[in-house]
Amino acid sequence: MRLQEFEPPEGYYFADSYGKDSSTVRDLLQLGKFKHDTHYSQGGIDPPELVRFGRLHHPEAIIERPRMSIFKAIQTKGMPRRQSRWCCEMIKEKSGSGRRVVTGIRWAESSRRRTRRMFEVCRTDGTKMFLHPIIDWTDAEVWEYIHTRNIPYCRLYDEGYKRLGCVLCPMQRPWQTQRELKQFPKISEAWKRACYRYYEKGSKGVQRWPTAEAFWQWWLSREGEPKVAEAQCIMFDN
Repeated sequence: MRLQEFEPPEGYYFADSYGKDSSTVRDLLQLGKFKHDTHYSQGGIDPPELVRFGRLHHPEAIIERPRMSIFKAIQTKGMPRRQSRWCCEMIKEKSGSGRRVVTGIRWAESSRRRTRRMFEVCRTDGTKMFLHPIIDWTDAEVWEYIHTRNIPYCRLYDEGYKRLGCVLCPMQRPWQTQRELKQFPKISEAWKRACYRYYEKGSKGVQRWPTAEAFWQWWLSREGEPKVAEAQCIMFDN
């Protein structure tokens, strides 16, 4: 078994997302009685249903929070984009240093994840190693395991969600963004307020939009950066 082959003496650091894949890995860890401690990175933009599910069904998880809220960080870093997802590093990728980290990452999730290996060293922290024990499982195999083992899962999957993550993630497609604007109005409004505040600072990168609302709508559209003259090509402050 993969988990048995790579088990460290101190136990695994289980990076739990509360999603279906993490729930599957959690069951495998418990079934094999592998020593581990569970951690959930909560960034303040998680679907409320997912957070409630985790509190109820994964109560052992240690909650990891970023030192700064994403909405405060936006004021210096700008709005996160598909090409610049600094939010992932801030919220999810800082923990687990010096440990062997187990995740539910799978090749079938996205083209980006098809390049991942079952066992790999973190590219930004050489002391951290990843093990993805179900990396080659298909969606069908995950759901078969969940139903066979009667594992609880977040109800958002039954509402049509294929993957669960941060609300209004910049990696989403426009139709997914529009769905979440309606389903998670409080978090969406917090995103909007942060976007407006950043725009109102008058940063050079936002001057091409006539209003804060225009800037906000552009960010929601997930479209590429507008073409501008070379001297005006800076979109966000660093």
